[in-house]
Amino acid sequence: MTQLKPRFTALAAISVAVVLSGCGTPQVAQGINDPYEASNRKIHAFNLSVDKAVLRPTANGYGGAIPKPVRQGVTNFAGHLDLPGSFVNDVLQANIDDAAVNFLRFMVNSTFGIAGLLDPATDMGLLARDSDFGETLHVWGAGEGPYVELPLMGPSTQRDAVGKVVDVFTNPLKYVLQTPERYALPVAGAVSTLGDRAKFGDTIDSVLYDSADSYAQARLLYLERRRFQLGGAVAEDAVDVYDDYEDFYGQ
Repeated sequence: MTQLKPRFTALAAISVAVVLSGCGTPQVAQGINDPYEASNRKIHAFNLSVDKAVLRPTANGYGGAIPKPVRQGVTNFAGHLDLPGSFVNDVLQANIDDAAVNFLRFMVNSTFGIAGLLDPATDMGLLARDSDFGETLHVWGAGEGPYVELPLMGPSTQRDAVGKVVDVFTNPLKYVLQTPERYALPVAGAVSTLGDRAKFGDTIDSVLYDSADSYAQARLLYLERRRFQLGGAVAEDAVDVYDDYEDFYGQ
């Protein structure tokens, strides 16, 4: 019975999400909807202090001490472990093409890529099609909701915050792997985050420490890039800036 609890929780969360999502796919949101700005700014200040005291110096040390091929291997492995979750969301969105690509990519890298440490699938043209439950909610018709900043996790929206919770339960590897192998998912993700912080350090620092208002800048970058991912329009010359920042925050 204990092993069934996560499955039941995931199914219950998905069922609630379906009810909340309503009917029809909405247009990608526009403008800034931030009724919680006062509390969001307090959380942003907390996140900034954690980045300054812990994340940035740790990431810089990791980037300087660990050879690039090793860091890339960790990033590959973390992305590999995320693929089954993307596959599940592809299926929930009835996106058969992306589901097929992610399935084939996972099989190729599991077989020929030393459990995902290497990435031969990319050389074969099987590029990862990242997806998450926030995107699934969008496809199901759920509105974006207000902007929120989450402790330690950074910029989000109400819809994406719900998606992050559900994504904890939708990766099939969580139920297939046994302890201690199961811990590979969060550990690889955490170490990969350090690598991303080191890789995109200049862009992240410019947003967080060189902006006149880092909260407003981070909010704009997140919303614009996320809406672009969901099919909205964004200035073409701004995409590269959004890419680095959003690659770090994982949306």
